[in-house]
Amino acid sequence: MSERFDFTGDELAPAYRAAVDAIEAGELVVLPTDTVYGIAADAFKADAVQRLLDAKGRGRDMPPPVLISVVESLDALATDVPEAGRKLCQEFWPGPLTVICHAQTSLMWDLGETQGTVALRVPDHENTRELLSRTGPLAVSSANKSGRPAALDVYDAEEQLEDTVAVYLDGGAVTGGEPSTIVDLTGDTPHVVRLGALSLDRLRAVVPEVTSDDDEKPDEKPADDEKPADDEKPADDEKPAEEGEPTKAPVEASNSEEKDDEKPTEPDVRPAD
Repeated sequence: MSERFDFTGDELAPAYRAAVDAIEAGELVVLPTDTVYGIAADAFKADAVQRLLDAKGRGRDMPPPVLISVVESLDALATDVPEAGRKLCQEFWPGPLTVICHAQTSLMWDLGETQGTVALRVPDHENTRELLSRTGPLAVSSANKSGRPAALDVYDAEEQLEDTVAVYLDGGAVTGGEPSTIVDLTGDTPHVVRLGALSLDRLRAVVPEVTSDDDEKPDEKPADDEKPADDEKPADDEKPAEEGEPTKAPVEASNSEEKDDEKPTEPDVRPAD
């Protein structure tokens, strides 16, 4: 049976304890971020990650990203991070930036069909970063059933995910609501896989060489006979992409969201034997 805890005030201590206990037991936790609510599992427990995918109703071909508490954890989980990518992380973490990197080969985890990559983010939510400092890296996807909009409050998440989640952390309605921007750092230059809360202009103000698929499209209007018919146009209420869920395979795109007073800033990373 699921439990819900206030994640904003006097109930923080029991909320942290319940969430840490659930993660250590391989169960799922719903938590707020600066963008949308997320469903979290221990990134180093394959059965917990599978439980997350099952709760959302999706396969291993859409592995979740990993949330970390501090930017210093980047090199513990990723390798061959280019200097341009480091600049973006230093500028926009904590915040709505997810970066796709080559994963450290020594890591004992199974996030799905990642093709050797990992998507990482430091959320701009103080209490969630504190939780991450206690649990270590968490596999986190948007808290919703696949194909439905991401939850913006804990009640929406509960309605969709029900008893598949052990602990719900109620941080109130999130103020962001827009998914993170995803940037692929595995190529020669940083490439935007999905635009979200961070605009291309903001990214290029820090790293001018950032590319996007839009750069390759001619800036011209289609001829009248090339315009889509009314019944081919997307509906006005078409749902946005889910938080952290890129639209391409991991190698081309990604896997689809912290101060610590009690622990050093070294990440809780479990290397191979």
